[in-house]
Order: sequence, then structure tokens, then C-alpha cells
Amino acid sequence: MVNVVTVYSWLLHGLVRAVGLRPYTVEIQPGTVIKFWAPCNAVSKHKRVCSKPVVVLLHGFCGDGIINWQCQIGALTRDYAVYVPDLLFFGGSVTNKAERSPEFQAECLATGLRKLGVEKCVLVGFMVSGAVVAITESVILRAVEGVGFSSCSEMLLPVTVEGLKTLFSVACNLNLSLPNRFFSDFLQAMYSNRKERAELLEGLEISYKEIHIPKFHQRIHLLWGEDDKILKLEFAQKMKDMVGNNATFEGIKNAGHLVHLERPWLYNKSLRQFLSCVLPLSQE
Repeated sequence: MVNVVTVYSWLLHGLVRAVGLRPYTVEIQPGTVIKFWAPCNAVSKHKRVCSKPVVVLLHGFCGDGIINWQCQIGALTRDYAVYVPDLLFFGGSVTNKAERSPEFQAECLATGLRKLGVEKCVLVGFMVSGAVVAITESVILRAVEGVGFSSCSEMLLPVTVEGLKTLFSVACNLNLSLPNRFFSDFLQAMYSNRKERAELLEGLEISYKEIHIPKFHQRIHLLWGEDDKILKLEFAQKMKDMVGNNATFEGIKNAGHLVHLERPWLYNKSLRQFLSCVLPLSQE
């Protein structure tokens, strides 16, 4: 039987190609590769030739880059060179190394972007990818327990249809009335490499006393669903305070944790406004 989520992913890939992106597989080191979707005219023998400012979209823990950012890619490609990587053990990115730390993920991503000729960019992150610099084990655990899960793995790596339904109900403000077939196919299509992903979660569990949040000189804008049940508005304010004076916050009404998928028009409008402030547009 055809997996409807897999078919939907193929359709998304076609739409992404239609707005000018192509898949690239970049070897970081022997045994480690990162898959990127990048502008078709931005890479020539791994030398970037596009003059548009670069935006890199980092996905969360549920699905690959294209699934996560399906509502944003088309809205950004006219003015920006959009790069969408799959993080390790998602989509087409893998490693045979035992390292699972966020630092290793970041090093692989940075190396991949350099090999594609990217020297300067704006990072747009969702959930773990965007908040990893400030999420601590204690904060995550309190958030997870607050919505009825005993661990991060139980919430983010469901093994049953009911578990995935619960995750979606917590992550979304909207009431999703989808058939069990969708959830079953989603589990099959989007939850490979479970062991390695569980190890990635373990690598994120850093104690509050050990973590050090630098004062960033770059501007950081936090876009948050005001009805987020996982990382609530109080956490957003704490993150803003931890990051420093260069951080700004904006809440989006009637949206939960998946704000960029639930309210894409408002999210994209706010994102483009921020990008226009930090990235000068090319004249292409």
C-alpha cells in the first residue's frame, strides 16, 4: 500500500524544485554526509555564485527539512538564497561516527555550508534546532512533564499512532481531524533512525549549571505561538533574557508550538520583516 506521507513528500520536493532549489549531498568527512536543498544557480562545483543573501532553515525533531519548512520556502526564495539542510539522522544526512552532541551537529552543518560556498547567513531554527543554545535539561523535563510525558524521547519519538496523535494535539493549537492512516504512514515515513535520534536527545541533556549562554552580538528574533503548550511564553521570555539585549520577542495569536505551519502567513510576514532588517536585499 502506498504511503501517503511519502507521496506528499515527493510532491513537496517537486514544488521546492519549482521555486529553484535542488538537492545536494555534501561529504563532511569520510562516513558523514549532510543533505542540503539549495538554490540551483547558487552552486557551481561547490562555489556559490548567487548574490542573494543566504537564509538557512533548520528543522525540528519531527520530520526532515522540507516537511518542516514547506510553508516558508516558497515565501523566501524570491529575495533570498534559501538553504534547507537535513540534520544528522534526518532525511538524507547520516554519520558512522559515535558523536551525538549538538556541537558535532553544528560543526557538520557549518562545514557543509562552507563547502557549498556560504560564508555568511541568517539561521532560522525551529524547536530543538533553534532553541538548543538555551534549553536545559531541567527546562525540557518540566515542559515535557507538563504535557503528560515522562521523557523527551517519549514525546518526540512516539512509537504508536496514539502517541503521535498526542504529540500533534500538544504541538498544534488547531484541532486536527486526520485519519489513523495518516499517522501510521507518518510514523513509517518520518521516524527512521530511532536509536540514533534518541542518542541525539541524550546529547541535548545538559545540566543547567554546566550550560553557558553567550551574549550574542547578532540580532535574534523569537517568533512564538502564544498558545504553545510545550515551550510556553514564560520560557520564551526567559530565553530572551538569557540571550541578551540583542534579542527581541514576538508572539503570534491562535498558534501553538507549530506556529510556522499553523499560521504561515503571519509567521512569514514577521520573518520577512526581520530578515529585511538584518539582510540587505540584492538587486537581482
